[in-house]
This record gives sequence, C-alpha cells and structure tokens, in this order.
Amino acid sequence: MGTRTAVVAGRGDLSEDRAPSAASATPHILGILNLSPESFFDGGKYNTPELALAHAAHLRAEGADVIDVGAAASNATAPAISADEEIARLDPVLTELLRAGATVSIDSASPAVQRHVLARGVSYLNDVSGFGDETLYDLFAAASAKLIVVHTLTGPRAAPRDTRPGEVMSSLQRFFDRRIEALVGAGISADRLILDPGMGLFLGSGAAPSLEALRGLGELRQRYGLPVLVSVSRKSFLGDITGRPVAFRAAATLAAELYAVEAGADYVRTHEPGALRDALAVERALRG
Repeated sequence: MGTRTAVVAGRGDLSEDRAPSAASATPHILGILNLSPESFFDGGKYNTPELALAHAAHLRAEGADVIDVGAAASNATAPAISADEEIARLDPVLTELLRAGATVSIDSASPAVQRHVLARGVSYLNDVSGFGDETLYDLFAAASAKLIVVHTLTGPRAAPRDTRPGEVMSSLQRFFDRRIEALVGAGISADRLILDPGMGLFLGSGAAPSLEALRGLGELRQRYGLPVLVSVSRKSFLGDITGRPVAFRAAATLAAELYAVEAGADYVRTHEPGALRDALAVERALRG
C-alpha cells in the first residue's frame, strides 16, 4: 500500500494521460517500425532508411499517433548488437522522422541508446527491461519524455518459459510496486510513466500468461492509476490460440486489441494502426 500511496501523492495532473474509465476514450496508437532484420514478424522489410521512412509515413497515414522505432530485436534467437550499431540504424530514420514532425518512441533496452535518443528529443522511451538501470534516473528526471515501463518474466529477451497460474499478476504487482517507487523517488514525475504488462514470450510459453495479463488490465489500472499500454500485435500466444503462423494473425491481433481497449488500455502498440482505427470507429458507431 505504501508504494501506491506514494505514487498517487506524486502524480500531479495526468492531463492527456490520465487513465480514463474502461472503454471511455480512444487509445493512443503506436505504430511499430522495426529496423532490425531479426524482428519476429517484419524483420528485414524496412532495413534501409528509405524503406523505413516510407513505412513510417504509411503508419501515420493509417492513424498512428506515435511511431515506435526499434533497431535491436528482442527475440531469443536474435544476435546481440552493440549500442553503436543500434544507433547507426536509428539515426538516419530518427532525423527524418523528427524533421517531419512525427511523435517518436524509441524501443530500446540499451542505456547508451536511451541517452543518445533523449538528447535527440524523442517523446517516448520504450524499455522491455523496465528501466532497471538506476544510473540513468537523474537523466530521466531532467528530461520530458514519457517512459513506457515494460514488465517481463524473461528479462529483455522474449524466450520460452513455464509460467504458473497466477504468477503473472503477482509478478506485475511486485515489479511495478518496486519500479514506480524507484522512478518517482528519483524525481521522475509519475505523469510521465506508462505501464506495459508485457505479452507473449515476455511472460511465458503458451496463451495462458498473456490471457492472465489481459484479464488483469482493470486491476492494474485501478491499483496504480496510471496509463497502461498493451502490445499484442502478431505475438506467439495468438498463434497458440488460433494455430496460425505470424503472417496470418491480423484478425487475432485485432480481437485482442479491442478486448484490451474495452478493458481500459490507454495505449495500443500495433503493426496495423488502420485496422484498429477502423474497428474502433465501427464500435463507437454501434454504441451510439
């Protein structure tokens, strides 16, 4: 309880990111732009600046509010790359996106990369390791970028893992209690934090861990009063449910995303922002 009380006391005005009641608002949509040749779905498709920027323009035209750019794959089979190589992949694309006025998120667990892109003026940092490096906290406190704090049971690499029933929610609470307390205690305003429960192999093998996290979104939002992001696009658990390979999981992705929005997700990170925008528009029309 102490952590939650401290977070609420330090929140201030959450303004546009105040967590609304479930299904009461249109979520912010992050369009996924992968620059890594090892990304599990679209690896290698956008591995030149020209291809990447064309896809970013498409994502924006389809309704993405934010372009979430990643240059280092997080799947277990991808080779590790240096921070210098990650930055070399990012910089040409980032320069043009910022020049075009795009709102940019950088998906990176590398402290050196996070330092570099903060200096470039990105609006969001998205860290699959959940910002565990406390040496960066003074830098974060002095910056204005929002921090997407990702929970994981497998570390910064998505890998098969046996997860016991109930383990996901208990892990979420322990993780976010500790991380929020540390970040806010370091002077980082809570209104800059966005919570991501993690999905797919970041939580474990099979569908059950991700379904547990999705079903617990309301509890997560109520406990912390902070915006929640959900990233289920094309992930392995959808294949476990449907039996379909990654290239054929668009419908399953959309179903899970709509459930997440209904449960109160404030942000959705997706490969297909246009499909999500259209589905939400139809749902709103049907609800009157």
